[in-house]
Amino acid sequence: MNQERLMKVLLAPVISEKSSRVADANRQFVFKVLPGASKPEIRQAVELMFDVKVKGVQTSSVHGKTKRFGQTMGRRVNWKKAYVTLAEGHDIDFMGKE
Repeated sequence: MNQERLMKVLLAPVISEKSSRVADANRQFVFKVLPGASKPEIRQAVELMFDVKVKGVQTSSVHGKTKRFGQTMGRRVNWKKAYVTLAEGHDIDFMGKE
């Protein structure tokens, strides 16, 4: 896969209570990814950007909520998230090293 595409696959880390719990228990990290991204692309993107070894990838499509904007009903955009399991001895530090 071309490196330019891999650099665009990961959009943002998902920081929530659930993702923190999953990270502590299973060495899994949660990312918001492109809707058309495949599991091999996500694996290669994480390995390229964070210099870690990925054990597995699980994906989930999150449907946008219906919300009211004044008098009109609107809908938030659908998005895709990936649960990335890291191999033993690897870790991602989002806070950075100072």
